[in-house]
Amino acid sequence: MGQRYGMGVRAIGLMALLGLAGCMSTGGGEVSRFMSKDPAPKMTAAEKEAAESAIISDLQARRSVLPPGSAYAQVVAPVLEAYSRPAEAELRSARLRAKAASKNWLPRIGPNISLTSLSDIVAQLVVEQVLFDNGRKKAERAFAKADVEAAAVTLAEDTNERVLTALTLYLDAAKARERITLEHATLKDMKHFEWVMNERVKGGVSDMSDLNVLRQKLAEIQSTLSAKQEEEATALAELNAMSARPLNEVSGLGDLAVSGIVAKPLSVLQAEAEKDREIASAKMERAGLLPGVTAGGTLGDGGSGIGVNVKSDQLLGLGTVDSMKALDVAREAANRRVGQAEEDANRRLRRLETRLSALSRQVSEAGALAQQAKANLDLFQRQYDAGQRQVMDVVGVYETFAARQAAQLDLKYDLARTRLELARERGLLADGSSI
Repeated sequence: MGQRYGMGVRAIGLMALLGLAGCMSTGGGEVSRFMSKDPAPKMTAAEKEAAESAIISDLQARRSVLPPGSAYAQVVAPVLEAYSRPAEAELRSARLRAKAASKNWLPRIGPNISLTSLSDIVAQLVVEQVLFDNGRKKAERAFAKADVEAAAVTLAEDTNERVLTALTLYLDAAKARERITLEHATLKDMKHFEWVMNERVKGGVSDMSDLNVLRQKLAEIQSTLSAKQEEEATALAELNAMSARPLNEVSGLGDLAVSGIVAKPLSVLQAEAEKDREIASAKMERAGLLPGVTAGGTLGDGGSGIGVNVKSDQLLGLGTVDSMKALDVAREAANRRVGQAEEDANRRLRRLETRLSALSRQVSEAGALAQQAKANLDLFQRQYDAGQRQVMDVVGVYETFAARQAAQLDLKYDLARTRLELARERGLLADGSSI
């Protein structure tokens, strides 16, 4: 009993000495805990994480461009409420790994129990402390930190993608709903033309072929109306499936202010996090090729005591130099991938911004053309009432007016969808702090 107690005391004292040596030799970042006159305010876990990572700080500072209280916000709230957030579990796991890696400079201990004979059990305590490892422990901490950053960016990307999917479905339903209203009005007016033509045929004024043409147009309008009703029902059904509550009563559009907003695309942030992770991994592999120095041994019956060991994870060979050069090239490749990600993101942003400008102009032009078509229709209607135009003349102009209205509607929703895509590309469809 006395021997085991003495071994425990010696182990605890040795761990304290090795822990102090490890802290001094590896630069673990610990500070003195002597009381100061003006202690700094205690930071929360989120604030501390943001202060240590530019990527996390960037993500937390992002604010959604969706106007509060708008139709978009009413759609997004229940959709995010029903989100299972699988990437959040990955982020929690990465944070736990980083927390564990932050203590990797401390000494490690573990039991060593062996059965030497049928009645003799040898119990020993293994203690090891790294004195010099060519930067491996530091690289492990950097790898774990970059892993957290990559998981955080993935969570932000998934959340923004879910918001875009939900709002795209909402736009599809809203567009179909407006188109149904237009088709109902067109159907009503075309039925009036069909009634007039039917009366003219009965009176022998017009030919039956014109009536057949009108009836064919009515069938086409009815078919389009049914298709749009099915599109609305399908979009709403899919949207409600990913929402915590039904969204059938939400209506209207939100005006997104996406022009002039500068925010680094999430794809670039992901590439930067992956670059840091790959560089840290290369440093760990490089350290494994070189010999390191550790202090440790076994305490207990038959223990070897404490000694200094020099060893490496891999034996040196003729290919060791080339392996180290390959790791240096891997770092260059990681930097180039970030450059390529920036180029790809800039190309997508320029395309979306150009399309946004073009659609804004086209929406204005479509509105002017619709007004001009309405003026032509009114003119032909007056000429028809004065007996100067035939029914089919008015019908042709009316079809042009209806087509202009439909084209304006399509462009309006294309513009709204492009604004959402631009906001998603910059990661501005959800608040970073709430994510």
